[in-house]
Amino acid sequence: MGVSPISNWRTRRIESSKDYASDSLHALERVPEFVRSVVGEADQFPAENRRALGRGVTEANRYVAQYLATIIQQGHLNTYLPAEKLASLLNGMILGYAVIEFTSEFHELWEDRDDFLENLVELFLHGAMSSSAESASNSLQGSAMVAEIADLPANLVHAILQQAKKSGVRDYALAYVLFGAGLSTTEIISLERSHQIYDPQGHFLQITIPGSVRQVPVNQWILGKRYGSYTNNPLIKWLKSRKDSQTAMFLNETGKPISESELETRWLVWSQGLLTPQGQPPAIAQAQQTWRVEMLIRGISLENLSIFTGCDRAQLQPYARRAKEKAALEQATRLDHKSG
Repeated sequence: MGVSPISNWRTRRIESSKDYASDSLHALERVPEFVRSVVGEADQFPAENRRALGRGVTEANRYVAQYLATIIQQGHLNTYLPAEKLASLLNGMILGYAVIEFTSEFHELWEDRDDFLENLVELFLHGAMSSSAESASNSLQGSAMVAEIADLPANLVHAILQQAKKSGVRDYALAYVLFGAGLSTTEIISLERSHQIYDPQGHFLQITIPGSVRQVPVNQWILGKRYGSYTNNPLIKWLKSRKDSQTAMFLNETGKPISESELETRWLVWSQGLLTPQGQPPAIAQAQQTWRVEMLIRGISLENLSIFTGCDRAQLQPYARRAKEKAALEQATRLDHKSG
């Protein structure tokens, strides 16, 4: 199984940048009194001490600028500021975090240290620099997303899956991949039989589209209900039932690779007579939205979801907000039951 060079490069950038920021904070955390004295007593330092401090900060910033310049050059990145300015801003934010943490309490600027680091790295790697390939990929992904996340409730999802099951083993497998792996219709019709790997430890699909190759887990649990196991589920049963030599994972009634329009027609059959809480027929795109929200509720990080979906964190923020909204509603319901 291959992994996109862009994904590999992004992961290395994130890990190394986060390590630098984390190490810097650890160094400052070892000398909190010094940080407090710099804030409160710097004007009392002799001029020679202040000059030495300034030279030290400048020298440290130069090393960081060289590191960022290497990242920019090797990754063929587009930046909005030169490496020296980016280094100054990065170090300024790290020092600012330390100053606030060591001199104040009960603020709500960030949840904790990890939250600060994650957002700091995200700001610099996606807000201040990006590759041409990433920009094109993000634009493509963004055009397919809707402004409002409208995930489907569990009872409606299970009803769609049951109606798909009645339509046959292939339809059941299609619906299972939609809700169990969160794939788009374009991704599903591009799947080949060789694109799956499964064993007792997991079930995965390889998504191969121009400019990107990634792996996606296929869940055995969908919104609280189990649909087989990693080695025996609707998708595996469909593939084992095949007697043809076609390489495509899904075929139409004539034995040819299924098209997007044909897949969307099957969705209309499974969802016939069903309505969303808003009183609308469920749309096939809502299956992917439902999967993404469910993965976040289960506890997956935005970074890992970004790897699975090929979207950046900014594109996934609406899903994160929706997941937090659902978690808040569930907590409020539990509290209400306890009060009864």
